[in-house]
Amino acid sequence: MKLTVVALDGPSASGKSSTGKAVAQALGFKHLDSGALYRAITLVAIGLREDDGLAIVGGCESRSLHLAPLGSEIVPYLDGEPVSDQIRSPAVTRDVSQVSALPEVRRWVTAELRLAVSKLGCGVVVDGRDIGTAVFPKAPLKIYLVAEPLVRARRRMRQGGRGESGPKDLTLEAERLRARDEADSSREVAPLRPAPDAVHIDTTHLAFQDQVARVVDLARKVLG
Repeated sequence: MKLTVVALDGPSASGKSSTGKAVAQALGFKHLDSGALYRAITLVAIGLREDDGLAIVGGCESRSLHLAPLGSEIVPYLDGEPVSDQIRSPAVTRDVSQVSALPEVRRWVTAELRLAVSKLGCGVVVDGRDIGTAVFPKAPLKIYLVAEPLVRARRRMRQGGRGESGPKDLTLEAERLRARDEADSSREVAPLRPAPDAVHIDTTHLAFQDQVARVVDLARKVLG
């Protein structure tokens, strides 16, 4: 199969990773969550107790941080082992936004994403915040998922095992997501924004299977 990239972007908790995984499965593609690599870099940064971008990148290279296929996913490996579980810790979640905003880190991640995809012999769905604008600007299909903050907050809380919390907790989570949106949109390198030719899909009132079906339909039309 000719290498084909479907770029799936959007703000935090817009459903990128879960949608990307389901779309990749439907198309017979691999799935790459770029956020997992940023989390792995943050794990390294925490161990180094370092906030300098060049030092963090050096630490990643010394520990052979890279992306490689694991089943249908492309995941980060650190010291020769996959770290999908370790990168979901509260400490990583707390620091990942700050680490991922460092220009040296973003440039390194962009290069690693391109390298990993170039080694594949199949199509791949890549999700993130700058995939269609900075990482793969020539991707034949670019999708930009959005949803209202309160809806995204509810999804995030369910994913975190917090269930249906009260209105106050929901509002606080929505505010945190708005703050993350602002930080991602205003950063110096590769800010969060849709590519000019991206297809916008508002998932606020869409069932999960419907948003997956919409992306799959678009992919089959565009990619043939």
